[in-house]
Amino acid sequence: MIRHVVHKPRLLSDNGSSYVSGDLAEWLKDKGMKHSRGAPYHPQTQGKIERWHQTLKNRILLENYFLPGDLEAQIEAFVDHYNHQRYHESINNVTPADVYFGRDKAILKQRERIKRKTLEARRLHHRKQAA
Repeated sequence: MIRHVVHKPRLLSDNGSSYVSGDLAEWLKDKGMKHSRGAPYHPQTQGKIERWHQTLKNRILLENYFLPGDLEAQIEAFVDHYNHQRYHESINNVTPADVYFGRDKAILKQRERIKRKTLEARRLHHRKQAA
């Protein structure tokens, strides 16, 4: 089942000069996007994206890239892995894509069913061993 995202994307940024320009505001308006800015002198607002940048940087710095295309391919692979394969503890160990496309609730329900079945099978096994 394919689910469509019903919320509109938004840009959360700091108050840097590139983010307060009229050109950006116009571009976002054309795209139907809302722009939210973090509170001045409050870097915690940007915590998630700052952590993402740190993770990307640490991954990218492990290799040497001799061609721009090599670096671009590595960044693309990282973004795909981060959004579609890597489970995130802060969102109940599902991927961001699972949450974005609304698959997370079904995944968590399935995990709960598997957990209940596993626990019941273990109880039955232990009862048989004890008898």
